[in-house]
Amino acid sequence: MKIKLSRAAKIIYGAGDLGFSLTSTIVGAYFLFFLTDVVQIKPAVAGIAILIGKTWDYINDPLIGHLSDRTRSRWGRRRPFLLFGAIPFALAFIMMWYMPPFTSAVALIVYYAAAYVVFDAAATFVYMPYFALTPELTEDYDERTSLTSYRMFFSIFGGLLAFTVPLMIVGTFTPENAARVLTMAIVFGVISALPLWLVFFNTKERQSFTTQERPKMIPALKAAFKNRPFVFGAIIYLLTWICMDIMQAMMLFFIKYVLKLESQSEIIMALIFVTAIFSLPLWEYVSRKLGKRYAYAIGVAFWAVVQLALISVGSSVSFGVIVVLCIFAGIGVGAAHVLPWSILPDAIEWDEYNTGERHEGVFYSLITLMQKIASSVAIPLTAVMLDVTNYVPNAAQQPASAVMGIRMLVGPIPAVLLAIAIVFALKYPLDKEQYAKIVKELEKRRESV
Repeated sequence: MKIKLSRAAKIIYGAGDLGFSLTSTIVGAYFLFFLTDVVQIKPAVAGIAILIGKTWDYINDPLIGHLSDRTRSRWGRRRPFLLFGAIPFALAFIMMWYMPPFTSAVALIVYYAAAYVVFDAAATFVYMPYFALTPELTEDYDERTSLTSYRMFFSIFGGLLAFTVPLMIVGTFTPENAARVLTMAIVFGVISALPLWLVFFNTKERQSFTTQERPKMIPALKAAFKNRPFVFGAIIYLLTWICMDIMQAMMLFFIKYVLKLESQSEIIMALIFVTAIFSLPLWEYVSRKLGKRYAYAIGVAFWAVVQLALISVGSSVSFGVIVVLCIFAGIGVGAAHVLPWSILPDAIEWDEYNTGERHEGVFYSLITLMQKIASSVAIPLTAVMLDVTNYVPNAAQQPASAVMGIRMLVGPIPAVLLAIAIVFALKYPLDKEQYAKIVKELEKRRESV
């Protein structure tokens, strides 16, 4: 049955993503900056702490995803994780931004690596089951895009808040403002936990899925990698979010040291995210008319063009040009937020059609696992590149080599990755008509049971 969801249901479910967006964006945008400019750890050493923390998710994600697939309770398969995981999620986030009274670089690495491990574990415990709810709430092709659009509204809105409000609380990231950094973490940790309870108390899981036989891990993993729509969707998502990770980590560096507009960083970030929010209905409309893969290709092309342009943008460029680039980037960022996430759920029905089982938790865990593996390599490499190009924390004037390194990291490197993602989107093997046939056949099978 292709369930049509009410607007209230979409808003409530979408609100759950606010906390994930707030915390992940703050960590992506500020954590490396916090380690280098507040804690004053060398960039390459800070990269080691991040690498250790992220590596834990190589094991963490599949375990939680599979556990949620196998969970059977009076609250369903996914919702219990939201109920019991909200408070640990908030506390773990707060501890990442505490500055311990250590002077040893080794002790600092150990603390921040451990804090990252605990945070990632707590975050996975709640966001993996939350993501896996999407294909359960509706099987309608276009309704999933609409549901994802609501979720991405909160995701982008959370990103907007995360890029701007922390700077208002902290001011500048310097050692003297360490207490303000911790205050910021407490505020956002609490705000991030509350929407999870809203989703728990106001959503229902489909009973027919909770009565299915508990899947086994190895067959579920094999099913994922034999599922061509899943593999293509995973590659599209992976390439898109590597670019997001790089941009989150490097935007403040670019604004401060290349554009020399640190005082206007909130305005620049707001332009990108507000444009992205307003573009969501556009991409939902384009997806309904042209299909998800073509909508993705068009939208991300906007973003790739902007990334290529950034290689030549500097402090001499007028603010009007910066505004235009932000608007174009925002249009692409909107597409990059909503369309990969709306493509992925369709692979679940392909999986059920071929295996007779549903492995939402494992599938979504593999998606986020692959993204985290790539991120655990890409983000530390950005830190290493800063070190190699002689980046000097808080310097009024960076060396020319450091400026070029920052340009490369926000310009051509993301543009190339996005171009590859567009190719995979155009080759995506499951269109709207094929998906409709699969769903119709699955409905017949369920009715005959």
